[in-house]
Order: sequence, then structure tokens, then C-alpha cells
Amino acid sequence: MERIQAIRLFVRVVDLGSFSKAAAELGMGQPAATKQVRRMETQLGARLLHRSTHGVTPTEIGLLYYEKCKIIAHHVDEAESIATLLQTQVQGALRISTSVAFGRRVMAPLVMQFMQMNPRLQVDLSCDDRYVNMVEQGVDVAIRMGRLADSTLGSRYLGLNPWVVVAAPGYLKQHGTPRTPKDLQQHDALIYSTVQGDARWHFTGTQGRAASVPVHGRLRSNNLSMLLSAARSGFGVAALPRYVAQESVRTGALATVLDHWQLPQQEIHAVYPSPRMVPAKVTQFIEWLQGQFDQEWWDKTSPGGKRKTSAAE
Repeated sequence: MERIQAIRLFVRVVDLGSFSKAAAELGMGQPAATKQVRRMETQLGARLLHRSTHGVTPTEIGLLYYEKCKIIAHHVDEAESIATLLQTQVQGALRISTSVAFGRRVMAPLVMQFMQMNPRLQVDLSCDDRYVNMVEQGVDVAIRMGRLADSTLGSRYLGLNPWVVVAAPGYLKQHGTPRTPKDLQQHDALIYSTVQGDARWHFTGTQGRAASVPVHGRLRSNNLSMLLSAARSGFGVAALPRYVAQESVRTGALATVLDHWQLPQQEIHAVYPSPRMVPAKVTQFIEWLQGQFDQEWWDKTSPGGKRKTSAAE
């Protein structure tokens, strides 16, 4: 940056024919300006300016150097204006990372809405259930579930992701409906191996009552769509995020059970690489997302709600 500042100073000294005027324009003292140009001449091994009581004029070498410096200064100013524009406008490329199920059912329609509002924005939406290193992968925003570990990343709270226990009506008719968490031990559980990996489901009931129940079943998977399909097919009882189960509950393909008991809710956060100098495309996208996760937001993600999913179950 010092070289660029020196080049800008030299250009203005030649333009104005004065060290004092150039220094004042650039917000520095005349002695510092004079010293900076002298350092430049020493580095180049050539005299760039004639000094006199009437002002300064470029030498022959100084004039040639001045013409090149003007081009450099112009390109630097142009680059800085582009960087400032991209930092303050919702445009350019926005890379978003989220999990597979949440990406397909929730983020995809939200991203398309935001793109319609900002036609100069290009989005790369990456869906992966594995942890993504945002800096290494060049991700601008990651949507993550659960409590965040302390880190240097910036983050904003978006809302809560509730879970619900569901089963197909045919399964419940054949095997009975569980009335308390303890009853789940008599049922085939469809186990989500990522969150419910210990095959133990934790509940909170009325008046803060807690229940922790070991469950068992023939099918476990780290894929929520797989568990949803199995539940719809009558293979057992599943604990699913509300946004995954909602459309099936709405159409009657699944029924909720243990409605007076609550599974732990996950916090939803938007995470970004640094809390400092955040581009406008990131801050405005996150601020807009914060208005999308109000009460019963999961109902709006289903085909019967206000938002449309991009694919069928």
C-alpha cells in the first residue's frame, strides 16, 4: 500500500506543481510528502522532479514515469471502487452451505425468493451433511443446526428447529399408539443416526417433567428422507424435524404421537467466516432470513403452505 500511496502522491505533485498542495489534498504534511518522493527517487536511482522557488516540474524521466503512474493510479482507483461496490451492494456470487434435507426442503425455495428480489446476485447452494470448513471451501454463509462452538466465525440466530414423533396410521392401528415416552420401548423405532445416535430419545413434558427413553428398531439411517419414507411405509415410529414431517402430517400420511411431550429443539444459525467487514450480500441475506423463521415456519415449507418445495417427497 505504501508504493500505491507514493504513486498517488507523485501524480498529484506533478498535476498541481506543488508539494504543499498535493500534501494538503492527500491529508499529509509537506515534509512527509517531500520525504516520500525523495525515497521514491532513491529507489529508482533517478531524479524525477526539478525543484525551484516557483514550484516543481518533472524531469524527462519523471515525465515518462508520471504517465505510467497515472495509469497505475487509475487502475487502483477503479479496483477499489469495484471492491466498494461489491461490499455495499447485493450482487456478485454468494456461496451458501447447508445440510441436504434442510437445503432441499427449506433453503432452496428461500434462496430462489431472495434471488428474485436481487436479480444481480448469483448463488451457489451446496448441500452436504458433513461439516464444511467455510474458509477453505470459500463459503459466504452456512446454515447450521444446534448450539455453536466458540470460534472466530460470525453468527446470527435465525430461529428454532422443532422435532416431532410420527408414525403411519396403519402402523399405529396395528401396533397401538404410544401414550408416554416409555411406551416407545414396545415399538420399532426408526433411528436417525446423526442426532439420535445413542438410540435414546429425550423428552420434556408438562411442568418440566423429563424422560429419557432407550429405543430400538431394525432400521437406522443418517438420511432424513430415508426415515421419512420408512415411516410413511409403516416400518415404525420416527423422530423427525417438523419441516421434514409436516407435509406428510398435513395430508394424513403420518400422524403425530406424544403431542404432550417435546423433543429437544435445535437452534438455527447463519454462520459466516468473520464478524468484521461483512459484505452487503451476506448481511442482507441473513437479515432477510431472520424474518423467515417465525412461529410455525415449517408449515410454510410444505407444498400446502406458502412456500413451495422444489421436489416431491
